[in-house]
Amino acid sequence: MSEQLINSPVKHWCEFEFISKTVKNPNIHIKGNYSYYSAYWDQGFERCVVRYLHDKTATTEKPIDQLHIGNFVCFGAECVIMMGGNQLHRTDWISAFPFDTRSFVPAGDTIIGDGCWIGSRAMIMQGVTLGEGAVVATGAVVTKDVPPYAIVGGVPAKMIKYRFPTADIEKLLSLKLYDLDEKQFLKMREELQTDNIETLIAYIQNLD
Repeated sequence: MSEQLINSPVKHWCEFEFISKTVKNPNIHIKGNYSYYSAYWDQGFERCVVRYLHDKTATTEKPIDQLHIGNFVCFGAECVIMMGGNQLHRTDWISAFPFDTRSFVPAGDTIIGDGCWIGSRAMIMQGVTLGEGAVVATGAVVTKDVPPYAIVGGVPAKMIKYRFPTADIEKLLSLKLYDLDEKQFLKMREELQTDNIETLIAYIQNLD
């Protein structure tokens, strides 16, 4: 991947945007330069994917939940991230109607870890954390946290399988791949495009 690909739009086999170049909402925090939204015919990531239910300015009575997105995250076309999680209606009271601010309960911030892949038309609900390398299947609705390197699907989303054995996942997490310099990470593309974790470990151990 060349430096040219940091800019958007670019010539590629599909249309996409690098969201670090397009997102302006101060409540969306993006790590690095390479997380992208694919096939953005629906007017783009910030306008159509991230569904905030309130203004951009927080108040004491209406705090704004934050969205944190890691690096090298792949967002499929027409996926949705539901925000406004600090304004969830209470279902433990007789009426769920929001008569005043007491009727809202917080869900917390939403965190999408490094290297995740969110399938087309998947939905991430408020306050969910996706671990490093997690995969969300097309059309899934994620209502609970997803462990690192897990694949989930369905409505509501359930565990399908882990991408690698537990021991290998522990090795991958210990490498802290996504804390490496982006240029160094890109140089490892050959080692990253296999399932040979030992080769990747050896490569990283030989870095200067």
